[in-house]
Amino acid sequence: MGEPERGAATVLAVALLGLLVLVACGLSVVAAIFVGHRTAQSAADLAALAGAAAVASGGDPCSAAGSVAQANGAGLAQCSVQGREVVVTVAVPGPGWRGWEAGDLTAESRAGPARS
Repeated sequence: MGEPERGAATVLAVALLGLLVLVACGLSVVAAIFVGHRTAQSAADLAALAGAAAVASGGDPCSAAGSVAQANGAGLAQCSVQGREVVVTVAVPGPGWRGWEAGDLTAESRAGPARS
């Protein structure tokens, strides 16, 4: 090997390491979005069930759904009662990275008596 090629492997290794770090950061943001959406969906399901239980017992379904959503790390975005069914939409704050924000992640769920 001649002198001009000396240190070329070091430059290539540093470049590949930088690319690996960038890909890892991107994958971590995608994973955080996935976890945030799962959190929102779980909170929506539990809030809808709490709302449906409140309808069955004569309570305020949207208040019950809101408190359960908040206890699960989400905010109640919408709540509607359709007969004995409760439909809720919840939102959780999405992840961000270096000034980029994913925005709120939302999920919707419906609960009520079984249909025949």
